[in-house]
Amino acid sequence: MSRTIALLAYPDCQLLDVSGPWQVFATANQLSERTLYRLHLVAERPGPVTTNGGLTLEAGHAWQALDTLAPLDTLLIAGGSGVMAQRQDSVLLQILRDQAKAVRRLGSVCTGAFLLAAAGLLDGRQATTHWRHCQHLASDYPRVDVIANALYLESAGLYTSAGVTAGIDLALSLLESDQGSELAGRVARELVMFLHRPGGQSQFSEVLAQQHKASGPLRRLLDQLHANPGKAYRLEDMADYIAVSPRHLSRLFRHQLDTTPGTYLTRLRLEHARLTLIENTQPPSLERLARRWQLGGAEQLRRLFQRYYGVSPTIYRQRFGRRPQDNHSLSSAKEA
Repeated sequence: MSRTIALLAYPDCQLLDVSGPWQVFATANQLSERTLYRLHLVAERPGPVTTNGGLTLEAGHAWQALDTLAPLDTLLIAGGSGVMAQRQDSVLLQILRDQAKAVRRLGSVCTGAFLLAAAGLLDGRQATTHWRHCQHLASDYPRVDVIANALYLESAGLYTSAGVTAGIDLALSLLESDQGSELAGRVARELVMFLHRPGGQSQFSEVLAQQHKASGPLRRLLDQLHANPGKAYRLEDMADYIAVSPRHLSRLFRHQLDTTPGTYLTRLRLEHARLTLIENTQPPSLERLARRWQLGGAEQLRRLFQRYYGVSPTIYRQRFGRRPQDNHSLSSAKEA
C-alpha cells in the first residue's frame, strides 16, 4: 500500500527538518524498489521557499490544497527560525486543526512544535522540541507537557521530535511502524545513522540508537529500562522480566547489541546523568547526581565521563551546559 506524506515548509524553515525526513521515506522507496510513499512539499503557495540556511526548496502544493492530496496519511511540520511568524497565521493554524481530524499522523520536527501548540493541538499532551527551546515552549503554552530530554514522542496520535536531525529519527520510527524493523534498519544503514552526533544536543543518546536495534523480548526489556533507568536492577530481575535465564539474557545483549546488560544499563544511566548536568542552570552536585542515577559516587561518575565522553563532568558542562541566556534566544528572535 502506498502512503501519501506531506512536509510543510515556510520561509526560514530549517532545511534539514524537511530534507531529513523526506530522505528517509525516499530511501525506503529506493531500497524496496516500490513506491511505498508519495512525497509532497507544501507551502503557503507553490513555488520557491527559502530556508534559513539560504538554500531554496520548491513547493509543489499550497497549504490550502492539502485536501487534494487525499487520502493524506502523514503531515510533518518543519521547524526553523521562521516559525514565530508562522504561528501568527490564523489561516495556517485552522488548516492544521482541520488536518488533525483528517490525517492518520500529524507531527512536527524541532520548533515546528510551536505551530502545533499555537493551533491548540498539543494541549494536554506530551511534546518535545529542540533542547534549546523546550523551556520557551513550556512557558508560552503551559497546557503542553514539555518533555525536555526526549528524542521524539507520540502523544494521543500527535508526534513531536527534538532538534534538526532528530526528525530523521522520528521518520525512521514512523517507517518502522509502517514497514517493519528490517527495512527501517536498512534505511538507517544507508543513511549512515547511529554514528555519534556531536554538539551537545541533549536529546541525543547512543543507547536510544541501540534500543532501536534490539528486537523481540530484548526490545521489551530495553523499553522497561528506558522507562525507569534509576531503578535498582539485578541481572536476575532483568532476565525474569522476559522469562529467560541470566546467561541467555547476556547472550541476547551480546548478539544483538554487542555489549553486556551491565554496560548497557550504565550507559543508559550515564546518559540521564549527562542530560541532568547540562539541562539545568543549577545542576545537583556530582555526588547527588551519581546517587540519583545509581552510578556509585562522584569519583566513579568522573571516571565514567572521562571514559565515554573524553572529558570531566565539569568541562562537559562548560561546553554544553544550559546558560540563563539560552532560555531567551527564541524570545529575542520573536521581538526582532
